[in-house]
Amino acid sequence: MITNDFVLEAHNIYHTAEVVSGDCFSGNKNSALVLKGVNLVVHSGEVLAILGSKGSGKKALLDVISRRTKESSRGQVLLNGAAMTKSLFGRCCGYVTHENDFIPGLTAFQTLQYTPTVSNGFIKQSKVRQVLADLTLSQVANKKVENLNISEKRRLAIGIQLIRDPVMLLLDEPTQGLDPLSAYLLISILSNSAKKLGCGIILSLEKPRSDVFPFLDRALFLCLGGAVYSGGTRAMLEYFHGIGFPCPQLENPLMYYLCLSTVDRRSRDRFLESSQQIEALVQRFARESPLNDGPIMANGFGKLPLSYAKPGVFNVWGLLFLKMLAVNFSCGSTGLKSLFLRLIALPLAIGSMWIFYSNIKDDSKGFYSKNGMILNVLGISYGCGILTTMSIFPQWRKRFYHDAADGLYSGVSLLLAYNAVSIPFSIISAAIATCVLYPIILNPFIPIHVSVAYLFVVIWSCYFLAEQLCVLFCLFIRSRINVAVAVSYIVCICVALSSGTVRSFKGLHPFLQDYNKIVHTKYASALLHSAVFLSRNMKCEQTATVSCPVPADYLVNRIGEADIEENHFIVIAIVIPVALAIFNMILYTLPIANRMFRKHIEK
Repeated sequence: MITNDFVLEAHNIYHTAEVVSGDCFSGNKNSALVLKGVNLVVHSGEVLAILGSKGSGKKALLDVISRRTKESSRGQVLLNGAAMTKSLFGRCCGYVTHENDFIPGLTAFQTLQYTPTVSNGFIKQSKVRQVLADLTLSQVANKKVENLNISEKRRLAIGIQLIRDPVMLLLDEPTQGLDPLSAYLLISILSNSAKKLGCGIILSLEKPRSDVFPFLDRALFLCLGGAVYSGGTRAMLEYFHGIGFPCPQLENPLMYYLCLSTVDRRSRDRFLESSQQIEALVQRFARESPLNDGPIMANGFGKLPLSYAKPGVFNVWGLLFLKMLAVNFSCGSTGLKSLFLRLIALPLAIGSMWIFYSNIKDDSKGFYSKNGMILNVLGISYGCGILTTMSIFPQWRKRFYHDAADGLYSGVSLLLAYNAVSIPFSIISAAIATCVLYPIILNPFIPIHVSVAYLFVVIWSCYFLAEQLCVLFCLFIRSRINVAVAVSYIVCICVALSSGTVRSFKGLHPFLQDYNKIVHTKYASALLHSAVFLSRNMKCEQTATVSCPVPADYLVNRIGEADIEENHFIVIAIVIPVALAIFNMILYTLPIANRMFRKHIEK
């Protein structure tokens, strides 16, 4: 609960943004002034509704207040006299969109429990139960989020912000897609929460119903970026009555004045007439509005302390880690799918090779079959890494886009938690796959521990490298299918040029031979070739039609010099994917990552 009185003010807001031109063939974007001298004030415990038709500037105003926009804007946004910054907003305020990007497999209670806040333990659990009760979600607290209806999901999204005790809460079209009863319930809950928690609420509405009017304390009517009215709902009726637009009896005042503030596009004459009328209303309100006198708390007068802290880095990381574990071990299809992909998919795919390679002998045909087996081991290891990552990671990426916009945690925290969960699972999965594969390639001339180590390093490093490549491309590509295709294409090129199974190493151009020295596939393939072929005697009778390859010569032609003592191949095969994981953490903290997050949110 918020004990201090907070005031959010926006004065003389002008904002320029890119809008799509009316030409349906070109689709060009032009800069336009979408907000023109807008003013608003909202106090703790009040609900302010921003009303306007589509394109009136409602979302642009919310983005300016929350500092989520990078386009040109000017004017003052103050919280208790302090200039609003992105950091201040993330620490003290909340923003709820109409999109519900929850993590499947979690319950409603777990979704709130794993939201980063400064409180922990029993206090956090008590707060979660209270928020669920306030949002009338107690009866579905243990229900999976994917099984909630749209109204329950919308209220849960609000709960994610309320659990952080924001002093101001912004909501973009919270009633969009809801039936009348659910919309009424949502607005009434917001009004009660504002009064009970002392939280100021700013929400946008496009088609308000008359039954929500009693729950609104203030209203702001926007049209073409200008404010037709901004102030208390009680004073609204008197203001419009005083300028010659009284609301008829039995008429919804919100919709009546919203229609008054909307351009009539049914004909050219009506468009011009309504535009002139709205322009006159905007200019008249600008002259008479008391908000034009300047900030209520100018020069720090009446400023109240903003003593809101962000949760610690380790606290956030721990919550993300526990959240991911909870999804993996959740009861239901999501948990089973996650465990299957992380633990069983790779050993099962490797095990399928027994069908084709279990009876291979050390003859000329078997020699080339084993070469094909190496190709399959590499392909399966890379492929399972791509399949698992693109089935699991995108949902965390999508949730992260919104949490990062709220300043809850950084990309480093996300990837640290994801890798902390993924690496142990991948190690166990690779170990099982190694035990399944070893009997097929049994080479009596190499110590068992060396052969097993080679196989494990190859399978795990290929899997982990494919996973990190997918994480890297997820930063730039929205579609998970496109990411999988792009990574698969890169892997296919590396296998074709660097594995020695498709083309001989010595047959490559010198430039490609040098390029292969930095490619992970070269070292993984060299370890596999050594485990399969090194020192193995061929049982083959040389004839005029049958040539018996010499293993040592074959290795040199295919992958270059190979020696069982070259253990640095193991180190290189492990270092490359680990280095890529570190690079991803750095990349997710750069400004380019913030731009990509913003683009994904806007789409």
